[in-house]
This record gives sequence, structure tokens and C-alpha cells, in this order.
Amino acid sequence: MPIRMTGMVSGLDTDSIVKELVSAYSTKKEKYEKEQTKLGWKQEIWKSLNKEVNSFYKSVGNLRFDSGYNTKKTTSSDSTKATVSASGNATVGTQKLHVLSTAQSGYLTGGKITASDSSAKVTSSTKLSELGFTEDETALKFIAKDKDGKDISTDIKLSKDSTISDAVKALRDVGLNASFDENNGRIFLSSSATGASTDFSLKSDGSDASKNLLNTLALNTDASEVTEASKRATKIDGSDAAIVLNGVVYTSSSNNFSINGLSISVNAVTDSVDLSKAKTNGSLDADKISDMLANTPLNDSEAISITTSTDTQGIYDKVKDFLTSYNNIINKMTKLYNADSAKNYEPLTDDEKSQMSDSEVEKWETKIKDSLLRRDSNLSTIMNAMTTSMTKAISINGKNFSLSSFGISTLGYMNAAENEQNAYHIDGDEDDENTSGNTDKLMAALSSDPDTVIDFMKQLSTNLYTAIDKQMQSNSLRSRYSIYNDKEMTSQYTSYTKTIAEWETKISDKEDYYYKKFSKMETALSKLNSQTSSLSGMFSS
Repeated sequence: MPIRMTGMVSGLDTDSIVKELVSAYSTKKEKYEKEQTKLGWKQEIWKSLNKEVNSFYKSVGNLRFDSGYNTKKTTSSDSTKATVSASGNATVGTQKLHVLSTAQSGYLTGGKITASDSSAKVTSSTKLSELGFTEDETALKFIAKDKDGKDISTDIKLSKDSTISDAVKALRDVGLNASFDENNGRIFLSSSATGASTDFSLKSDGSDASKNLLNTLALNTDASEVTEASKRATKIDGSDAAIVLNGVVYTSSSNNFSINGLSISVNAVTDSVDLSKAKTNGSLDADKISDMLANTPLNDSEAISITTSTDTQGIYDKVKDFLTSYNNIINKMTKLYNADSAKNYEPLTDDEKSQMSDSEVEKWETKIKDSLLRRDSNLSTIMNAMTTSMTKAISINGKNFSLSSFGISTLGYMNAAENEQNAYHIDGDEDDENTSGNTDKLMAALSSDPDTVIDFMKQLSTNLYTAIDKQMQSNSLRSRYSIYNDKEMTSQYTSYTKTIAEWETKISDKEDYYYKKFSKMETALSKLNSQTSSLSGMFSS
């Protein structure tokens, strides 16, 4: 804004006069600014509510399926040897589990690497030549197994100029977990996963140079070739896990089994059984183990008992959590829809805020924000969609059920707290002071016929999910997964910004117009004063 020197001749407060002359324009601009401010607040409220509804929508989506309910629970009589969890498909009852072996990775702990100069410390940057290796490029044989259990060989090439770090990298490049511990002076190797199929070995290619390289890195496990124990590597072979569940043998390259709804993780064996002859291509063979056990049965007194039962409390908690989430959202919507009017409240200007305390400003603005979704048609639509879907009768095996069939209902307009008339309560819920004294029909139904309760909840969730999804379809006014007209509101906000800018231009133009008029007046008065002074001078002389 240019600096104007006004009223120097006339003595008028030109700025105040101009401000008053353009006040009608300023009022118009201020009106649009306030409308834009309220629109911005409204967008924030909708975005927050939309986020909550989307989160609820996703959780309801999970409840449409059996997997959404904690229908079964299971216990292990010895969790130090096996831990078990159950899905809804698990068979109710007690099963016997024997753990014959656990899976492990192949491990090779190298011997202690020493330098030619016994006083020198071996580090990752130590060259093999410093360890006494004098050959040019030389290969070691890394031997692993293919998918058919056959040995496959890969060359690991190093030379006298290679460092310990280079050797470790080369070992990693063939798929091993490899590291060098400088404190202990040893290379540590392991296969990338558990199981016999991932086991490995390191050998020379038969040449003296290769044998020398294997010994230099202290990776030779052959006691006949490395007589000094501290320089000899130690190998633990990779192995498979084997279990017997209800008399049937299962094998796995890992310690995890998934069998008929049970997820079993084994940690230690229950029976001491020699499985060395029950292998095919190095991996445990379930048929061979079965044949072996047919001749030497297992002792069931050593078995772990796995007990599976219907988790009525888990299902109850799932239903309760669902209703709690629903109540939180529907109560919030009801409160926003029934909010008190803020008809005589408008966003404050900077001048108005300067005359009030911070707490007064906050209270004033909260009053407006709380009323912005009052009687909102979009809010009414999503509320009606949700409440209607919760009251629909659901047919299961020819019989109709509703939430009230399981002791779940609202308190009604007369008994519910303000804005909570759409919230549901479970009879007998010890955490609900309104219904804790009633008979717990839900738990009774779960105890006697959990499948019916789950089927009901799945259909109810499907109805609610579909109702919410229908309100979140994309159209010209809203985006997908939006329950309000976000596109329209964004367009309106942009339009306000453009309109406010136009009015600012109008105000500026009007101010310039009036200031030019007053400037001409000041110039005319200045000339008049000059002429008057000249005449006065002539008469006085």
C-alpha cells in the first residue's frame, strides 16, 4: 500500500473519510471472509467425522466373515515345548501332540583365524596374504541343495590380496548369513532359513591351493585335516521339524505348522526318537517316520495336550467392541445434528478479537463450530442409513432375529441421555450402569448356540457395511469413501477466495479514486491559499 500524505492543506482526516466512503465494499468483503471461515471450519469437522466413519467402516467389514470373530481358544499343556493358537475352523476337543524334532538353520562356526605374525590382530581389513595365503585367484566350493534335494555347487573365488571383509562379502553373495567377529577372530555362517533343504557345506575343490584357502579362513571341519582344535570349524546341520498330531506325522522346514485351524509353533522335543534313517535327500520323510512309529509306538504320557473350546467371552467382547464403536459415532452424529443454533454468531474480525480475551474468543468460535452441522441433510442421510440397518430383522435357518433377540437394545428417547437415544446397550453388561442388572441374554446365546450369534452378527455387519458404503460412492459432489460433499465444499472455498480477491481489488480501486479526488482538492486549496497570500501582500503594501 502506498504511503499517502493527506489533509496537509485542508486539515481533513482523509483516511477516515475514505475508509467510511468504501465501508460498503469492505462490509461485502468481510461477509464473504466470514462465510469462508465458517466453511473452512465445517470442512474440518466433516474431515474428522469422515475419518472416524471410514475407520469404523473398515472394522465392520472384517466382521462380515468368520475370521472377524475370536470363535475358538486353545491351550497347550506345555507351552515351553509348543505354543498353539486356534482359528474358527479348529475342532473343539483335546488332541495329543508329540514333537519329534525341531527345525533349525545350518550353522558353521569358524575356527580361530591367526596371522603369520602371531602378535598381529586379525581384523576385517586384514589381507589373506598376512595370514600366510600366497595364491592368486582360488576357489572354494559352496554346496547347497536344489528344489529336488540334489547338491548344487557354486564357486567362491578369493586371492592373496582379498581381505577378511572380501571373504565375508563373497560368502554373503552365495546366500549365507556371514559375519566376522574381530574379538574372537572367527567367521560365523548360517543358512538363510531353517530346514534340511537350506543346509550347506564348504569344501575345497581338491587342489592344494583351495585346501590352503579353506584352512586359512579356518572354515575346515575335517578333524583329520585340521588337528588343532582351535583352528577347526564346527558345523551344525540344518534340520526339519517333525510332529505327530492325533497319530498323524507332519514335517516342516520351519517350526510352524498350520493344521485344521490350529497354528502350532514347536520349541522343544517331547520324545527322544532317532530320525536319522527317516530321510529322503536329507529331508525328513513323513511316510518313513510313520512306518518307523508303526513298529515302535510313541508313549502318549509324553504327549502335549492341546485343548480347544469355543471362546464365548472372546465373541462377546467382539460384539461389545463393535457396539461401543457404533455408539461413539452415532452419538457424535446425533449431537452434531441436534446442536443449538448459533444464528446470531459470526466469525470475529481481528478488531473484534482484540477487544476480547482468548477464552472469550475460543468460547465464541466453539459456539459457531458446534452448530455448523445442525440439521445437515448429508448428516441426516448417513445417520438414517446406519440406524435403519441396525434395526432390520435377519433370518437364520427360517427364524427371524434382531439385536433385541440377544438382549441388545436402545434405551429409548425417554430414558436415554441427551443425544444418546440411538446408542445400543447389552443386557447384563457389568460395565453398563443402565443394563447391568438385566439378564445376560447375549452370553446365554453364545453359550448355547454361538453359531447363530455369529451368523446374525455377520449379516448385521454386512447390512451396515453396505449401507455406509452406499453413502460413500463417488459422484460429482463427493469423492469415493467420503460421506459429505467434499468436492463441492472445496469448490465453494476456492470460489470464496476468488470473490474476496475481487472485492479487495474493488476496494483498492475505490480508495485510489477517492484519494485522487481529495488530492486534487488539496492542490486547489493550496493554489487558493497562495493566491490569497499574494493579494494580502499587495493590499498591505
